[in-house]
Amino acid sequence: MNLNFFKYHGTGNDFILIDNRRNDINLDVNTINFLCDRHFGLGADGLMLLEKADGFDFRMKYYNSDGNEGTMCGNGGRCIVQFAEKLGVIKKTAKFIAVDGEHFANIIDDKISLKMQNVSAFNIVDIDYLLDTGSPHYVKFVDDINTVDVFSEGKELRYSEKVGKGGANINFAEINNNLLKVGTYERGVENETLSCGTGVTAVAISAYLKTGRNKTNYNIETKGGLLNVSFKEENGLFSDIWLTGPATFVFKGEINL
Repeated sequence: MNLNFFKYHGTGNDFILIDNRRNDINLDVNTINFLCDRHFGLGADGLMLLEKADGFDFRMKYYNSDGNEGTMCGNGGRCIVQFAEKLGVIKKTAKFIAVDGEHFANIIDDKISLKMQNVSAFNIVDIDYLLDTGSPHYVKFVDDINTVDVFSEGKELRYSEKVGKGGANINFAEINNNLLKVGTYERGVENETLSCGTGVTAVAISAYLKTGRNKTNYNIETKGGLLNVSFKEENGLFSDIWLTGPATFVFKGEINL
């Protein structure tokens, strides 16, 4: 079987994208894991299928690099919107369905703005924050992100009782004037990634809660680049949440499976 694929990244969070509008591609866990392997495969943090969906421009089906179907991926969502435009599925706006529900997106110059799901609940664990922004995230604020071993400390927290059954993604965040600096350990990848869209969304909301609720628009620096998160809050409900940043086409190819 010859498989055509496209490679994209969103601030260093990289993905294999496949056009499955004909619904003729079925990949098992081992094959997805192989394709995402950085030594023996193509290399990626995750893999996505773009499929047809009634009432929507397309369906986003996302898999983590371990081969298992994942929860929502914010950077992946922005990349698949760019991919859909390249395929001619959309023009400058998109309405698509993902595992966590309906999403809207806009293409503005070289950036993609993706509307995330509302967030209505969070937990404070000691002085840290636990919330779901399409994927579960644990947010720990630190004085200096450069002193944190994101892999080792993230892995330890990932499997701790603090994050609850099933675990969560782990985010370390530094508040630096008007800029948030973030490092993320992602479950399913089981490693530090250069950026995480649902992670920076969780960090922005957590920063709003931590600093006294006076700012609803954050620029966020990840190791892979800059993102922006904006939102509205009323009576504990976070809505109109937008994740904005670049989504970059890298290359396309064909692999024989």
